[in-house]
This record gives sequence, C-alpha cells and structure tokens, in this order.
Amino acid sequence: MNTKYLMTVTALYLGIIGFGLTFLPKEIAEFFDAGTNRTFILTLQIFGSLYLGFGMMNWMAKNNLIGGIYNRPLVFGNLLHFFVSAFALIKVVGNYADYQFKVILTITILYSLFAVCFGYLLRTSPVKTRNEH
Repeated sequence: MNTKYLMTVTALYLGIIGFGLTFLPKEIAEFFDAGTNRTFILTLQIFGSLYLGFGMMNWMAKNNLIGGIYNRPLVFGNLLHFFVSAFALIKVVGNYADYQFKVILTITILYSLFAVCFGYLLRTSPVKTRNEH
C-alpha cells in the first residue's frame, strides 16, 4: 500500500473537516439541526482544532515509512479515530432526513474505508519502493 497517498488523503479530509468546524460551526450545526447554543458552537470549534492538528500530523508524516512497527503510534491514533468514529456513524446513519442522510452516509463510508486502510497498515510491514531513498 502506498502510504503517501493514504496520509495525504486523510490529511486533506481531516483538514477540510477541521477548517469547517473551526470557521463554520454555526452553519454546520444548523445543517444537522443540532442547535446553536454558545457552548455547543465552542465545542465544535475545539473539535475543529483537533481535526486540524490531526490532519497536520498526517500531512507532515506522509513521506515517512509507515506500517508494521514503523510510526506505530501514528497508525494506532488514526486507526482508533477512524474505527471508533465509523462505528458511531454506522449506528446513527439511518436516523437522518434525506438531505442529511446522504452527507452522513458519505462520511460513514469514508471513515469505514480509512479504518480498514489503517487496520491493514497496522498488520503489514512497509515495503520501500525504488523512488524512496
């Protein structure tokens, strides 16, 4: 598996979510009919900073050897995030209205796919390609 692509895609994905939660928390909360009290908006912004930080960590590690024993904490962190979130999303995906359902279903599929990829990375050793130094 080419981990550079996986780390780049997850970094961009997490960065986009983080940017949205940081700068558009009220709009996101309104879209999901989640309420817009100050404490909830602040919580979304804090989650946004976590997503931005996690995305930046993945971006900065994209050129490193990843898998097996290499960068194991990074793989574990990503696996736990995507795996636990995928299960939470699977549990509630059917509870949303039509326009929200499509968004939640897409997010659920992406989270599940990323969880499988990081699970695979955890169980396999990386192979250097000719392009790597």
